[in-house]
Amino acid sequence: MDAIRWVQNRHMGTSVDNSSNRPVAGVIWMLVTGLNFVAVTAIVKYLGDDIPPAQSAFLRYVLGLVFLLPMIRSIRSAHLTKRQLGLFTLRGLTHAMAVILWFFAMTRIPLADLTAMNYLNPVYVTILAAIVLGEGLPPRRLAAVIVALLGALVILRPGMRAIEPGHIAMLGTAALFAVGYLTAKILSTEVPASVVVGMLNIIVTIALLPFALAVWVTPDLTDLMWLFLVACFATAGHFSMTFAFAAAPLTVTQPVTFLQLVWAVLLGAIVFGEPIDAMVIVGGTMILAAVSFITWREALARRQITPAVPDTKV
Repeated sequence: MDAIRWVQNRHMGTSVDNSSNRPVAGVIWMLVTGLNFVAVTAIVKYLGDDIPPAQSAFLRYVLGLVFLLPMIRSIRSAHLTKRQLGLFTLRGLTHAMAVILWFFAMTRIPLADLTAMNYLNPVYVTILAAIVLGEGLPPRRLAAVIVALLGALVILRPGMRAIEPGHIAMLGTAALFAVGYLTAKILSTEVPASVVVGMLNIIVTIALLPFALAVWVTPDLTDLMWLFLVACFATAGHFSMTFAFAAAPLTVTQPVTFLQLVWAVLLGAIVFGEPIDAMVIVGGTMILAAVSFITWREALARRQITPAVPDTKV
């Protein structure tokens, strides 16, 4: 399975092949997903430097552990091997560092920049999958990857604008998330999706603890309530994305993610007074177009190889 499609489906326990043909439902759920994730970014940006990024990330995961209670039984019955525990630890550590950088970036750069650069994540996964796992990178897919990287350059415009630490943090975030996703790709073939998700959240919480303690400031009740909302919106976003993938194939839902950039631009301008940067929109569009092209080509290739069987059960 192509790594870019797996990132958007497998770690949430869904499959493109099993999607029903309900495009309107898929589009609506993906719209809800975008609003949820933009809400996460906006709340963290609103909190700003009141709580250090490492501590904010830790509290978000601690408060979100309540949503993992149904997964405890699956984790206990998985009987994980030492090798699997090692892979889970590797994924948790890389994910924890990515989350710290992500929370840092959210308080340092405009919402539009952050959202546009976040589209790079599947591109990093595609590159690493080709290098580490030996997955194919044919000319058209390689061309799409190059277009996406050029889109990142359009956003950053080195030499023409100041590249903030938040921009560098987002580049690191996408790379670290890609490493974590590829590790999860290996684990997802060995254990249930609930175990993959549950172990990630548990290990990330533990990994973030020392970083949070190093910069700890006592949060007030209002801060805790805002961070609990972050956990709620993030969890809701993952669920709504799962429903979107179950309702319609990626070729339908993928382009809708562009609206996340629209919401981010509007929210940044209206709520935070951020100027609208046309080049960020252009660069983000290039990245998303490249990701959508790769997704479409993969779906086309699979239709040519696999006969169409309605409602195939796997």
